[in-house]
Amino acid sequence: MSEEQKNQAEYSASNITVLEGLEAVRVRPAMYIGDVNFRGLHHLVYEVVDNSIDEALAGYCSKIYVSINEDNSITVDDNGRGIPVDMHEKEHRSALEVVMTVLHAGGKFDKGSYKVSGGLHGVGVSCVNALSEHMIVNVFRNGKTYQQEYSKGKPLYPVKEVGESDRTGTRITFHPDAGIFTTTEYDYATLLDRMRELAYLNKGIDITIEDKRPLADGTFQSKHFFSENGLRDFIKYLDENREQLMPDAIYIEGERNGIPIEIAMQYNNTYNENIHSYVNNINTHEGGTHLAGFRSGLTRTLKAYADKSGLLAKAKVDISGDDFREGLTAIISVKVSEPQFEGQTKTKLGNNEVRGAVDSAVSEMLENYLEEHPNEARTIVEKVILAARARQAARKAREMVQRGNVFTSAGLPGKLADCQEGDPSMCEIYFVEGDSAGGSAKQGRDRRYQAILPLRGKILNVEKAMRHRAFESEEIKNIYTALGVTIGTAEDSQALNLEKLRYHKVIIMTDADVDGAHIDTLMLTFFFRYMPELIENGYVYLATPPLYLVKKGNKSFYCWTEEEREQAMVAVGDKGVHVQRYKGLGEMNPEQLWETTMDPDNRQLRQVTIENAASADRVFSMLMGDDVPPRREFIESNATYAQLDL
Repeated sequence: MSEEQKNQAEYSASNITVLEGLEAVRVRPAMYIGDVNFRGLHHLVYEVVDNSIDEALAGYCSKIYVSINEDNSITVDDNGRGIPVDMHEKEHRSALEVVMTVLHAGGKFDKGSYKVSGGLHGVGVSCVNALSEHMIVNVFRNGKTYQQEYSKGKPLYPVKEVGESDRTGTRITFHPDAGIFTTTEYDYATLLDRMRELAYLNKGIDITIEDKRPLADGTFQSKHFFSENGLRDFIKYLDENREQLMPDAIYIEGERNGIPIEIAMQYNNTYNENIHSYVNNINTHEGGTHLAGFRSGLTRTLKAYADKSGLLAKAKVDISGDDFREGLTAIISVKVSEPQFEGQTKTKLGNNEVRGAVDSAVSEMLENYLEEHPNEARTIVEKVILAARARQAARKAREMVQRGNVFTSAGLPGKLADCQEGDPSMCEIYFVEGDSAGGSAKQGRDRRYQAILPLRGKILNVEKAMRHRAFESEEIKNIYTALGVTIGTAEDSQALNLEKLRYHKVIIMTDADVDGAHIDTLMLTFFFRYMPELIENGYVYLATPPLYLVKKGNKSFYCWTEEEREQAMVAVGDKGVHVQRYKGLGEMNPEQLWETTMDPDNRQLRQVTIENAASADRVFSMLMGDDVPPRREFIESNATYAQLDL
C-alpha cells in the first residue's frame, strides 16, 4: 500500500467531528467574537444590548439598562416585548430556550419581526450564553415572569414561571467564562463610550449604564444617556473642542429606495477629515458603499455650487475631493435590511444599492441647504479653497519627504541605527526620547532585528498644524523616511501605502514622566491623524519602562507599579533596602534597558488599538487642541490611571 493510500485509509468518517449545539462556539470562540481578550469580552455586552436596540428600532423598547456587577458579571435589562416563551413548533421546547441555545435562531431572521437589526456577526445572544460560565434570563410578558438558567450554554432546567409582573421586557445577567477569556474584568469607560454612541445613533431611547464596583471612595459610576436630536447631538459632542465655522450642523434625514439615511456634518477650523460611518449601529471602520456615496454626493454638489458662485474662478486653484473634506466632521448612519460586509475586519459595507441612495440624498438636501444658507455656503467654499492651496503646498513638502524613500539605506535618517534583518515582519523600530536614551538603546538592543531612531525633543503637534507644515518638520520627515512608507493610493490621495513598511512593530519608548507622556500623546496624535493604517493593522506599541528598582544585597526587583514596589519591599525586608525611582531612560545602562524594556522575553509592550474611532477623535482634538478647560478636566479625571485606552 502506498503512503497516499495509507493516509486515505486512515482518514475516514470517524475523523469527522460534529459539534452539537453551542460546542463550536466554545471550541473556536475567536471565529464568533473576534478574540478572547479585551475586545471579545466587551463584544459579549454589545451582542446582548443589540437585541434591546433591535426592539427599539422595531418600536417596542424605550429604555435599556446596563450594569457591571460587583463580581464582573453583566446585566442588560430592557422594556421591550420580552423574548417569546411559548413552545417552538419545530424544536418542541420553549422559544426562549431556542433563542438562547441555538446559533442563528431568533427574530432577526424573520423580516416580519425586525426590518433591520444590529449585531455584526449574527451570532447573537446564544454565542454569549455559550461563552458564559453562568447566565440567567428573566422574561416579563403576559403579566408573568419567566426564568431559565444556563451553564456554558446548556440549560439547567426548563423555562419556568417564577412570578407575576406588570411590566414587559427581558433581563439577562451573564458571567463570562474565565476558562475562555484571558481577562474577565470589564472596563467601564469602554462600555460607556459604546452606550453613548448607541444613544446618539438611536434618538429617543433612554440608555443607562452603571458600575456597581465601588471606587476607592466608596462611590459608584453611572451615566444616563438620552438624545432627542440624534446625530445633531452626536456631532456637537464630537466637535465640542473645535471651533465651528457654521452656527449649526447640516442635517440630512430621509429614505431612499427603502433605506433610512441620517447624516450630520459640520465644518471646523482644523485640517483633518473626521468621518464616522455606521450601518445598523455598527461602526464601519473601513467605510464602504455608504461612505463612497456620501463623498461623491458631497464633492459633486459643493463643486457645482462653487463653480456657480464664481469663487473658484477668482481663486485660480485646482480643487480635489480631499479639499471638500478638510476640516469636516461628519456622521453617516444608514439602516440596511440585508447588509453585506466585507474587508479584513468585516466592517466595510458592500451593498451597491446603498451608494446611489446616499449619493442622491446628500446631493438633494445639501443643494437645498446651500441655496437657503448663502453665508454658510460661502464660508464652506472659502474653506475648500484654503484647503486646496494648503494641499498643493503639502504635496510639494510630501514629495520632498518621499524622495528619500526611493533610495536604499543611504537615504535613511542619519541618526537611525538600522537592524540587519530584511523581513519587515521580523523587524521593530524604537522611537526613543532624546540622544541619551537613544545611545543606551543602541548599545542595549539586539541589532539583528531592532532599529533605533532618537527623537530630538517633542515632535510637531499635528492637531494644530496645516499638512504642509507637518511634512516640512524635520522629525516627521525622519519618521516617514525611516518607516519607508509612502502616501497616496489610487483610491485615496492621503492614505498610507504600507507595501514598503520596513518594520511591523513601531514602538514609542519615552521616559515614565510627564514629558514622556506628552511625547507619547504627540506621537499617537501624529499616527492617528497621518498614519491610522499603522494602528488599524496593529503595528503601533508603547514601551513600558519600569518605575522602580528595589535592591538589597544581591536581590533586585524591577517594579512597574506602586503595588509591585510595595510587594518587593516586603519580599526583601525593610532594612538596608535601596529604592531607585527611574525618572528617565537615560538613567539605565544599556543592559538594564535591554532587560526591562526591550527584551521580548521580559518587556511589557502595550499595543495601541482604537476601540471607538469617534471617541478617539474627540479625545485627540481635546488633548491637543486649543481649548484648555476640557483638557484640564480630562487630565484631572484620568490622572490616577497610568495609561490612556484608545
